[in-house]
Amino acid sequence: MDKKITPEYVLSLKGPTDHFLCPLSANTYKIRFLAFKLRDMDSGQVLFEIGNPNVTEEDLQEEEEVKIDDNDEASRTIRYQFGPSFFKLKTVGASIKFAVGDNPVKNFRMIERHYFKDQLLQSFDFSFPFCIPNSVNDWENIYEIPKISEELKNEMIFNPYKTVSDSFYFVNGELIMHHKAFYDYTGEE
Repeated sequence: MDKKITPEYVLSLKGPTDHFLCPLSANTYKIRFLAFKLRDMDSGQVLFEIGNPNVTEEDLQEEEEVKIDDNDEASRTIRYQFGPSFFKLKTVGASIKFAVGDNPVKNFRMIERHYFKDQLLQSFDFSFPFCIPNSVNDWENIYEIPKISEELKNEMIFNPYKTVSDSFYFVNGELIMHHKAFYDYTGEE
C-alpha cells in the first residue's frame, strides 16, 4: 500500500471501501480477537456471540504460530443476520476479548463506519489507551442505534447485505487491521 492510511482519511470516507486498506501482515502487534458478543443493553439479550470468552494468557502460550495469508479475506469479513426488530433497539454493547503479542500496544483505536449503500448511517470512534505485552484484554463499546426513517428501515430490510460496516484498527495512528461486516435484517426474531 503506497498511501499511508490515517484515522483522518478513514473518517473522511463517503462510502464503504471496495477492498481492504491494509494487508493482514500489517498487524505487527499480533492482536488476535478471541471472542465477540453483541447484546441489547436494555434487556441483556445476547444478539450474537462467537469465540471463547474464557481464554486465558496460559491457553495462548500453548498455541502454535499461524502463517499469515494476506489474501485471506474470509478471516476479516463477517455476515450478520438479525430480524427486523433490531431497529427497535436503542443501545447495544459489543464486548471484545483480544490478545496482544510480545510488544506493548499504545493508543489502540477503532473507527467503525456504518453505511447503507453509499450513505453514512453512523460513525463510531473508540480508544483503548494501553495493552501490556502478551496479555488478554476485554473491551466493551456501547453503540447507540441511529434513528432512521421508516422508509430507510424498509429499504435496509429489503436489501440484505447492502448495509456494510468498515472497522479500522490503529496503533499510534498506524492502520494495522481492517475488517468488514455485512448486515441482513430479514432473519427470524
